Amino acid sequence: MSYAEHLRESYGLPVFDFPLREDEGAVELPAADAVAWRVSTEVYDSDESWPDAFARFCAAVDTRRVRALVTGACEEAYDHEGGVKPAIDTLVDARDRLPALRALFMGDMESEECEISWINQDDVTRLLEAFPELEEFGARGGSGLVFRAVSHPRLRSLTLETGGMPAAVVRGVAASDLPALERLELWLGTATYGGDSEIADVAPILDGARLPSLRHLGLRNSDYQDEIAAAVASAPVVARLESLDLSMGVLTEEGGTALLEGQPLTHLKSLDLHHNYLGGPMRERFQETLGGAGVTLDLDPGHADEHEYDGRVWRYVAVGE
Repeated sequence: MSYAEHLRESYGLPVFDFPLREDEGAVELPAADAVAWRVSTEVYDSDESWPDAFARFCAAVDTRRVRALVTGACEEAYDHEGGVKPAIDTLVDARDRLPALRALFMGDMESEECEISWINQDDVTRLLEAFPELEEFGARGGSGLVFRAVSHPRLRSLTLETGGMPAAVVRGVAASDLPALERLELWLGTATYGGDSEIADVAPILDGARLPSLRHLGLRNSDYQDEIAAAVASAPVVARLESLDLSMGVLTEEGGTALLEGQPLTHLKSLDLHHNYLGGPMRERFQETLGGAGVTLDLDPGHADEHEYDGRVWRYVAVGE
């Protein structure tokens, strides 16, 4: 079910894989500031730890010029005693070696490496505190994920991708002071994989008082997408948005109706609702009301599927396991 994919770019730079130890010397390395560097190990039976791989990276690349860094696969990413935490610890300790770092993404793994809900994260706000000049930050994986309320005056983009996001993480983001934030994307996930947030946790984000610069909002991959759509229909933050993304979740006719009958959305440049449970007539209404006003729409139901069992209709988010 999961289709979280490797990043192809970060901070406007193409992602380049720093060679694994067995490939060291076989690949010509680009200039330190020309790419976003992905540092990885093998997940299973790795003979190198992520901190050791990073040490090789520091020996081969002028880290003073590195602008974007991606932590990819790490040994035993699924292990509660390991996971991404050693990488976080290593980067916090190495903060003085990365003065030009402006973009950081933690846990860039595809399902073949580690399913999104198996990736063990840690307190990622330690990285925001260690790198006050960061402009873009992202993390994948909800197990063990901690995001405390934090103040960060320079952060412009925040992305947290999970198959199930702890409510405390949503509340931490909502309570953070992020005056420069222009893009916020949360994959809220499903209760099956630890997503226990409710619409009340999202409400301060929709109020927008702490996010004066926000121009893109993505509240995605949620099993209560209809409630989010209903709240968005009257949310103060929407008036200042240029793009809105409510895709990948369990959006039904109820949520679609709420969006169309709520506050006007014709000022948006784009509205993404792909992977949805909207019927053909409802999608036509969106095309007539918003598409006709120049809003770029993604209404593709994709692989959204439902089935009835024991008198109940079952629907699914796009990314869970």
